[in-house]
Amino acid sequence: MLTPPPTIRHPFPLLAVTLLILISTEISTLFTLGTSARASSLTEIAELLAHPEQYDHQDVVVAGKVTNVQLATNRQGQPAYGFLLQDQAGTLKVISLGQLEVREGDFVIVEGVFSRLRQVGRVIVYNEIKALSVKPLNRLDPDLVG
Repeated sequence: MLTPPPTIRHPFPLLAVTLLILISTEISTLFTLGTSARASSLTEIAELLAHPEQYDHQDVVVAGKVTNVQLATNRQGQPAYGFLLQDQAGTLKVISLGQLEVREGDFVIVEGVFSRLRQVGRVIVYNEIKALSVKPLNRLDPDLVG
């Protein structure tokens, strides 16, 4: 009688897949909650662009793809960065202080304060988020994997 070989199980791929499913489910749930100016639910870029006065100086959470990353330094010499956040409906500018932790093409969730316009000298910047948090979605956090 032949005995089948022992099955080797690798918990890491299953855990990674489970985490990806949980993240995807959470994002889908956030999208289906509707749009709101509360920071606890995801606001679509199209909603911000359609009603910027409603969200002006409000906390928002948005998701999209990072493009056109630019590094900078503020007047106090602190590192800063900016990028465009895109989804199917539109594009917003995101700025933040600190070290850049995302790359071109990353999908991210941005939490911050939306401004429909901001004047910088003679230049007026429209539809911008000053980010308090930028979290990449397409790279697993090693601390979560265990």
